Amino acid sequence: LSSLKKFDEIKKANQAAAKKLVEDQLSSSSEDDDEDAEAKQGKILDKTFTIYTSQTDGDASELERTRQYMNEAFQSGAMTCLICIASVKRNQAVWSCCGCFCIFHLVCIQKWAKDSLFLVSSPLTDDDFGKKDYPWPCPKCRFEYKRSETPSRYYCYCGKVENPAVDPWLVPHSCGQICEREFKPSCGHKCLLLCHPGPCPPCPKMVTTTCHCKKAKAVPRRCSAKEWSCRLPCGRTLLCGQHVCENPCHAGDCQPCPRVSKQRCICGRQTSERLCASPQWQCDQVCGKCLPCGNHTCEQVCHAGPCGDCPRSGKRSCPCGKTKFTLPCTEDVPTCGDSCDKVLECGIHKCSQRCHRGPCEICRQEVEKQCRCGKHTKRMPCHKPYLCETKCTKIRDCQKHQCRRKCCSGNCPPCDQVCGRTLGCRNHKCPSGCHRGSCNPCPETVDVKCNCGKTVIKVPCGRERTIKPPKCKQLCSRPPTCHHSTQEKHYCHFGRCPPCRQPCQKTLTCGHLCPAPCHDEALVKQTGVHQSAGPWEQPSEPAFIQTALPCPPCEVPIPVECLGQHEVSPLPCHSANPYSCKRFCGRLLDCQNHTCMKECHHVTKSNSSADGKKAGPECSQCEEECTKPRPAGCPHRCVLPCHPGDCPSCLQMLKIKCHCKLSVLYIECLKLTCADVKEKELLISCRNQCPKELPCGHRCKEICHSGSCPLNCSQKVKLRCLCKRLKKEMQCSKIQEGQVSLECDALCKEMKRKAYEIKEAEAKAALEEEKRRQQAELEAFENRLKGRRKNKRRKDEVEVEQSSWQKYKNFIMLPVFGVAVVMV
Repeated sequence: LSSLKKFDEIKKANQAAAKKLVEDQLSSSSEDDDEDAEAKQGKILDKTFTIYTSQTDGDASELERTRQYMNEAFQSGAMTCLICIASVKRNQAVWSCCGCFCIFHLVCIQKWAKDSLFLVSSPLTDDDFGKKDYPWPCPKCRFEYKRSETPSRYYCYCGKVENPAVDPWLVPHSCGQICEREFKPSCGHKCLLLCHPGPCPPCPKMVTTTCHCKKAKAVPRRCSAKEWSCRLPCGRTLLCGQHVCENPCHAGDCQPCPRVSKQRCICGRQTSERLCASPQWQCDQVCGKCLPCGNHTCEQVCHAGPCGDCPRSGKRSCPCGKTKFTLPCTEDVPTCGDSCDKVLECGIHKCSQRCHRGPCEICRQEVEKQCRCGKHTKRMPCHKPYLCETKCTKIRDCQKHQCRRKCCSGNCPPCDQVCGRTLGCRNHKCPSGCHRGSCNPCPETVDVKCNCGKTVIKVPCGRERTIKPPKCKQLCSRPPTCHHSTQEKHYCHFGRCPPCRQPCQKTLTCGHLCPAPCHDEALVKQTGVHQSAGPWEQPSEPAFIQTALPCPPCEVPIPVECLGQHEVSPLPCHSANPYSCKRFCGRLLDCQNHTCMKECHHVTKSNSSADGKKAGPECSQCEEECTKPRPAGCPHRCVLPCHPGDCPSCLQMLKIKCHCKLSVLYIECLKLTCADVKEKELLISCRNQCPKELPCGHRCKEICHSGSCPLNCSQKVKLRCLCKRLKKEMQCSKIQEGQVSLECDALCKEMKRKAYEIKEAEAKAALEEEKRRQQAELEAFENRLKGRRKNKRRKDEVEVEQSSWQKYKNFIMLPVFGVAVVMV
């Protein structure tokens, strides 16, 4: 299980790595560049150039070179360390050359400087090892730096901040402060850009200056272009002293005079037309003037001034230089006869011949000579060199090859073989002589082009395999692969063109044009092609094939009326056929009362029927009963089935109770429904007295009637006063209305007072009786408590055995006594 688990993990990791590799290879540079990143880069560049452009009134034409360096700093993979051939990231410590402004990793340049100093100051090649301050060169431009200038710390481009923090809103490796480096050539002003890579732009300051010839008035100009020409003739006197400079106002010295004039040579014998700028020239004739001796002539070629004395006058030495003679210039100096004694070419022996004219002969003495390597000796003529055949076995300064030179003196020359090691670019080999240490970076650059080849960027050799192609702003020029004559406009790219999104516009069978996006190259999932070999084989991802799909059904809306002509709806063209709207048919049937309840259907139109809403033979037949409204009060249905027109009169008898609900009456339905209100009241009445009771309790005196009974009761009733002593007969309705009342007289009031006094006396007597009873109960209870105390004292004095009744009588009698008291 553990091995299977490990296998699955490794398999997933390999699949993820392969997928990432394929995506990196297939993706173009334009796919990774985001519009938000470009907008952010533009804001950072504008912020960096703000102070400079404020001095130039928005003119940024002089910033193109600096802008190129800054764009490379932003572009992923554009900044490459030429030493390790790797990308320079924004969070890595770097060093920038002040000559070529190339950026290297700080660790790489430190190792480069150390190796360069070691190779230059190696004791195998220099006797002054450790005594001189040898420089080390930049890997790219070979600008030399002193040993003390070897970088040891990471600084920003302007050198103000050590270890600048990584800020996504600044140029990588920038501190964000104003550069303030001196302009080159120096003008006294400082750079106004924010800390930036690459060279500083020209000075934008305004200064007042005059032209080169100082003739024009001083005008304000940019400090970087303060030297200017007024285009007037220079007018300065040329070196010839005869003419003036006719060139327009220019810087520096005037050019030589371009005019031609006849000039004599130095000796004055010949005259020739020559440039005025070179007035002195020599002819080819020998001077030939007679010298002061009168015997010889001057043998110098055309010269100025006197010829001088005769070279044969005065004291002259013999050929060996030992003896001097004073002779006329017409006589030659004789030999002295002594030995020559001049040192021969060997530098050891002297010439043994007598004083002679001409050069001495070669040294012919035989000596014991040692070879150059010092291993062999041999007797041989002194003028011949002695080289043995022994080959030197010392290792040359490259520390790889032997010297192999015959009879080497020990100071072996540098290795003459070509290094030939493959450089870091993996494309070229080192062309330098065989050497120690790392080879110099490949000096070649490679053009990385977009797909169309119109956009090119130069990258160090070796980076063309990893750097992304440039983002080309040219439109893709490939021919369309679908049926359209032209493809959608999109930028140059690698790989296949994106799917065509133009409308198909093919003519469908219905005559409309296909509005769907082009589907000539649609990706279709291919299933069921691969047959697995067994259950152990992992299911593979579905493959996609590119194929042309048929045009989808036409979706153009066509107005179509439903079968029952209820509505007109827009339907897609491919399904524009008569349809059922799912409503009820709704056509009026022959009964003229109901409509067809079938679902929307086709109806055959007849010529006799002009109304389009009348039912046809396909509609349903009415099978309902007559549902027309009956006359008011008629509870019977129409005896006919559903029919047009009015229903016949109802002839049935109604069994109905009278108003008082005591009698049952049989009445014709027609009479009852056709009668008015009064007639209906009489027809339904039973002609008997109403049995209902009035609110007063008496029976209604009216004949059987509808509604509630009248409230004016005429029954005679007896009316009494409050004490029930006086009485009087009155009409019931008046008593109910409160119109009549009977008041008590004086005798009634006297009788009420006496009755009240008797009631108070009885209550007082009952209260006194209750108090006496409670006092008697209290005394009886106290007497019982005294008897218990006496019995207790007797028990303490004499212990007498008691019977069961005596022991428990108190427990029995007390509850009984309590109950009796409560009952009383």
